[in-house]
Amino acid sequence: MGEHFKCLSAVFPIIMRTKNGKRQVLLLRRKNTGYMDGMWDFAGSGHVEENETAMQAAVRECKEELGITVKQSDIRFAHLSHRVGLNGARTYYDIYFVIERYTGEAYIAEPDKCTGLQWFDVGELPGDFIGIRKQALMMYFDSKYYSEVMNS
Repeated sequence: MGEHFKCLSAVFPIIMRTKNGKRQVLLLRRKNTGYMDGMWDFAGSGHVEENETAMQAAVRECKEELGITVKQSDIRFAHLSHRVGLNGARTYYDIYFVIERYTGEAYIAEPDKCTGLQWFDVGELPGDFIGIRKQALMMYFDSKYYSEVMNS
């Protein structure tokens, strides 16, 4: 019998705040990653590593990429997207978490992978925000916690 199919997992912290009565989300502009470089993405996102839970990965990525400290107890599940790889693309489970409490001031801690870090009103997201991320955010706002994406 052959080996079971394996896929990757990635975490996407949806770091949010309210400012001047408006909900805002923290995004970063990708650089030198090999995936959607030049586009806006959720700040603090990354792969789940071996022997690590998704929440542990979110905590680690927020520290590594943004210099902020997040407690697992302050992380809330938002959405799961099964991104099926077609035509040689990788298959992922993308796990989205909402984070509204953390310690420290977010900054670009990995300048080799990021060219910008900015808060955006959720009603005025940039046009070059990665489409599947925007879709997951809108599904979260609509209380839809699971989606499937065919990724070619």
